[in-house]
Amino acid sequence: MTRRAVPVSRRLFLATGAATLLAAPAVLAKGAARVVIVGGGAGGASVARMLATAPGIQVTLVEAKPVYTTCFFSNLYLGGLRSFDSLQFGYDGMSGAGVQVIHDRAIAVDRDRRVLALAGGARLSYDRLVLSPGIDFVEGSVPGWTMDDAQTMPHAYRAGPQTQLLARLLRDMPQGGLFAMVAPPNPYRCPPGPYERVSMIAHLFARHNPTAKILIFDPKPAFAKQALFMEGWQHHYPGMVERIGPDFGGADVQLRPADRQVIVDGEAQPVDLCNVIPAQKAGMIADLAGLTNDTGWAPVDGTTMTALADPNIHVLGDSADQGDMPKSAYAANSQARVVADSIAAQLTDAPSYAPSYANICWSLLAPGDAVRVGARYVAQNGRIVATENFVSQPSEDEARRRTTAVEAESWYDGITTELFGESAV
Repeated sequence: MTRRAVPVSRRLFLATGAATLLAAPAVLAKGAARVVIVGGGAGGASVARMLATAPGIQVTLVEAKPVYTTCFFSNLYLGGLRSFDSLQFGYDGMSGAGVQVIHDRAIAVDRDRRVLALAGGARLSYDRLVLSPGIDFVEGSVPGWTMDDAQTMPHAYRAGPQTQLLARLLRDMPQGGLFAMVAPPNPYRCPPGPYERVSMIAHLFARHNPTAKILIFDPKPAFAKQALFMEGWQHHYPGMVERIGPDFGGADVQLRPADRQVIVDGEAQPVDLCNVIPAQKAGMIADLAGLTNDTGWAPVDGTTMTALADPNIHVLGDSADQGDMPKSAYAANSQARVVADSIAAQLTDAPSYAPSYANICWSLLAPGDAVRVGARYVAQNGRIVATENFVSQPSEDEARRRTTAVEAESWYDGITTELFGESAV
């Protein structure tokens, strides 16, 4: 049995009304199946919401932070187009929907006993464990830079205090100053993300620091939506943005944070501010659970998103090595549907569905000028494989770009409302 994809303009998750929501897990039947979810972002929170209405399943969500800050759309905050508060959401709505929410850090998984250990001392037994812990960074992937240097050369690629720090440092830059970004190698969270960030920073500079310059040091020969970004930068911010690819040293930079220098081909380039986005890997709990391989990511079966190392554990979102899907919030939510269906079918009498996936990534080049890329996917031979692809075209008319920008905002409002409630904290 297959399902039609839901149009992006519609509510993306729950068709059920409040009257159908289960009571809190504490009043569920004693024999209820136990599903524990680690990670309260777009992937984990989606699974929790979807399973909260499944009879006979007790859902527990473990998330260290009591307030979730979306990494998606945080570039708009850097560009001065959103407030920081508009990116932040609490979990009261999740608790009210029948999910037991525990704010603690997962530190270990006993796979033989099916027990998750928390930093606060709690031990949670599970019938199925879902891991959606996002990303961690590969220490040493940018020579000369460590996580200790993130206070002077921020990464801002896990949203929160780092995002606020980068925003403040951008506004404190001297007039005519030089901003540098060290872009990450593949694969990483949100492939167009660094380049949308450049667009939003350029927009900020165009208003408040019009003679500032932006240098991108990029280890990749090409990047997502490259033609669209290059065209957008030339149109909106002519002469402001320069990219240095691997042919000219972009793959072999070193940093001197104390001196605010980027070393390229042995020559020191002074900068006023550097945003370092290092190489990435699966969130730490996936590694501690023994689910990752030499790539740093957790291989999964694309049919159910179960870890290849353990059929009782699902890994989804940024941490999963699943095939063709990019690491994005939209992709995580799409994978969550498959995970929730699979778990409900395994633990209850719910019907099973043939897995199908979708992804869309929107990027804002300037206010009212947005582009998108996306695809549909199926599971083949245990991997997720793209079947249809689409991307915005260069030189689209202004009305099309404005419609795409509105579509992106509509999606953001839809996903955050359905997961967390009616408004940001």
